[in-house]
Amino acid sequence: MTVRVGFAGAGGIAGAHMNMLQAIEGVQISAVADKRMDRARTVAARYVAKAYETCAEMLDAEELDALYVCVPPFAHDDLEITAAKRGIHLFVEKPIALSMEKARIVRDAVRASGIVTAVGYHWRYQSNTDKARELLAAKTVGMVQGYWMSGFPEVSWWRRMELSGGQVLEQTTHIFDLARCLCGDITEVYAAYAVRASGNIDDFDVYDVGTATVKFESGAIGCFSNTCLLSQPYTVGLHIVARDLVIELHGDMKVIEPGHTEIFSAGQNPMLEESRAFIHAVQTGDRTPIRSDYEDAVKSLAVSLACNESAASGMPAVVPLE
Repeated sequence: MTVRVGFAGAGGIAGAHMNMLQAIEGVQISAVADKRMDRARTVAARYVAKAYETCAEMLDAEELDALYVCVPPFAHDDLEITAAKRGIHLFVEKPIALSMEKARIVRDAVRASGIVTAVGYHWRYQSNTDKARELLAAKTVGMVQGYWMSGFPEVSWWRRMELSGGQVLEQTTHIFDLARCLCGDITEVYAAYAVRASGNIDDFDVYDVGTATVKFESGAIGCFSNTCLLSQPYTVGLHIVARDLVIELHGDMKVIEPGHTEIFSAGQNPMLEESRAFIHAVQTGDRTPIRSDYEDAVKSLAVSLACNESAASGMPAVVPLE
């Protein structure tokens, strides 16, 4: 079965997914929609696809099997709901929404439709994620530390809280999701954000430093910190501490045990593997290789939104698990 794929968005992340799909047998990139028609035409020509200015036009004109939603969080509109009602399978880049209300509406729509869904939490597909899970299987996790220390993307919408949701929603969500994958659900957060050195940037109303203390359902505790102050990458990753075991995940994985330290290379391309799992599910109906579907991704979104709520109120926030 050849899977006819459409793309909502033709920017950088869409291009990355298109490159991955080129390596998967039985995929045809059929259509690309982007509000910048020049960009849509350029990208579509590369794949002998059709270009559209709006996703509504694309969905009306094309018979698609799957849709990759690769637009900023504020621009999703009713894309997923429309696709679900038409039986079009969905791959959605994170963050999936700017509110729990919207995410739940989409979740219920995809539940009702029975379509295949996947969300771009590609850290779950690293080969070292499986190895970390094996090492933790017989351990009681005590502490978790997460980091996203970098700069901010050079797109204007990222600097506006109402458009991007801020760094926790846009970037650190990957680390929260990986922590959920390996250590279980997060039930409560207490976050603090500040603007320390970005106040002179035009139209900047997010924050440039933030930290959240979190409680896991298991009883473990964690601390997740992020900053966009840097002009160069510094560190992005997750550290997990159990008795006589420390796991440091930064693509590569360092395992530290008494008298022994071992480093495992990153191995497989996680973005390729997430698309491979999604296309396999569309072709066969076998969803088992998908590690993050829309329903589970709602729970990772809930953690980031709870952090934003806590930082705004100055009080702890409960993370809804439904």
